[in-house]
Amino acid sequence: MSIFEALMLLCFGAAWPFSIYKSWKGRSNAGKSALFMLILLAGYLFGILHKALYSFDFVIFLYALNMLMVTTDLLLYVRNGRYAKKNTDIEA
Repeated sequence: MSIFEALMLLCFGAAWPFSIYKSWKGRSNAGKSALFMLILLAGYLFGILHKALYSFDFVIFLYALNMLMVTTDLLLYVRNGRYAKKNTDIEA
């Protein structure tokens, strides 16, 4: 287990609750990128696969937690896109 890997994942993970809160309350995708979040999901998935296949330790749970938070933010991105489209259709 690498303490530096764990600290990196903790630092990345610390930012996601704020992003999720902003997405939830703001109902806006401003400053968000679905492609970026999909790339992050792929990276976390590869990290989980590496841990599961070659180096299993508790850090796998940090990868999974981060992946869950990114997935939540991505789902909110989809929700907010639908919300924005609905509001645009109403105004037109």
